[in-house]
Amino acid sequence: MSAAGRRRGLAIVFAVVFLDLLGFGIIIPILPFYTRSFPGGTEFVIGLLAASYSAMQFAFAPLLGSLSDRVGRRPVLILSLCGSVVAWTVFGLATALWLLFASRMLAGAMGGNISTAQAYVADVTPPERRAAALGFIGAAFGLGFIFGPGIGAVLSFDATVAAVDSVVPDAVPINRFSLPSFAAAFASLCGVVVASLFLPESRPPSADTDAASRERPSAIAQLRAAVAAPGLRELLSAFFLVSFAFSGVQIMFVPYVADVYGYTAAQSALLLTYIGVLAVITQGVLVGRLTARYRPVTLSLAGTALLVGSVGALPFSRTLGLVLPDLSSIAPFLTPELLGLLAILTVLPVGNGILSVTLTALVSQRASAELQGSAFGITQGAGSLARTVGPPVMGGLYAAVGYWSPFVVGSLLLLPVAVLVARLGTVEEPPTPRPTDPGHVR
Repeated sequence: MSAAGRRRGLAIVFAVVFLDLLGFGIIIPILPFYTRSFPGGTEFVIGLLAASYSAMQFAFAPLLGSLSDRVGRRPVLILSLCGSVVAWTVFGLATALWLLFASRMLAGAMGGNISTAQAYVADVTPPERRAAALGFIGAAFGLGFIFGPGIGAVLSFDATVAAVDSVVPDAVPINRFSLPSFAAAFASLCGVVVASLFLPESRPPSADTDAASRERPSAIAQLRAAVAAPGLRELLSAFFLVSFAFSGVQIMFVPYVADVYGYTAAQSALLLTYIGVLAVITQGVLVGRLTARYRPVTLSLAGTALLVGSVGALPFSRTLGLVLPDLSSIAPFLTPELLGLLAILTVLPVGNGILSVTLTALVSQRASAELQGSAFGITQGAGSLARTVGPPVMGGLYAAVGYWSPFVVGSLLLLPVAVLVARLGTVEEPPTPRPTDPGHVR
């Protein structure tokens, strides 16, 4: 691929990931309220719903990554986006909890495409620039969280629902939950169109990769082999712990601000938008500059420290507000308790952005060029496995122990990540070319 083709490919992948995550972001602020609208929709069930998504992502992320090594990145991305269109449509039409679970499971299976997008970036980017390029993919996540929750909030307003319902046929159910879901499906459909028309292939299929793919073991076998590989086993453990710990923030944040602060879905969406803005700045600008000056291991340690502190402090945000000034005279909403929450939410996406991008870059450095998709699929699968177990545990803690418990437990779980990352500084990278590929048995 030419230099111009590489730049074009990166731009299109960025757009495709953004559109896919836009749909995901639209759903986030309404998901807990939607689940609670059904009989039996408790915090524990919210956790199970999230776990069903992650369980399917765990199963399909390695499969999609491996498939992209064999048939190319482009067709896998298009296929997964089509699946997301179906999933979000069913989600909006759901009339029972089991339909919510079915649609979330399909969305999770298709959500494994992030490993393919990351592999695309690795295909067209030299190793020394890979962390910065992967940061832009992370920024697409952030942009999805900037625009997605805001769009979801607007579409859940009574006035918006009434306006759309007046022009849509009666056969299509329009309410404050279905309308955002249909918008998420439309965003993924736009991704299908963009990828189909404009995305160049970064890795054409070949006989060699096809033969190698047929010889690969199952996802579980690949995961077990990766655990035994120097360097990758530390990364897999770190991915698992970060994902497990952060699931408390991801799943219980909206119920927390709803129950403790009394915020609505629209107000929760504004907070998620604020987090998304900082995530974009961190992963799209800050990480690229930092990686030019510091080693990924050093940055990972810094990101871990920021994440440990911010996640652990989150349930005590109102207490932090007691020592902050009252700025409600400037703007009525700038109360001390909100300022305390915003202070913590300022640190959290910075730490998470630095850590996630640098861990991903370290995975790329330890995988061969031929199997970047599978390597990303395995590590994403480890994270998905953690997000399968984590949400029910965190939801159960929230309901049985207290609103503070998922965040405090999550902070404690992040402490071993610093030890694992520090060990990476003493692990010598295998020479290139490598006789075998980490995480795979040929």
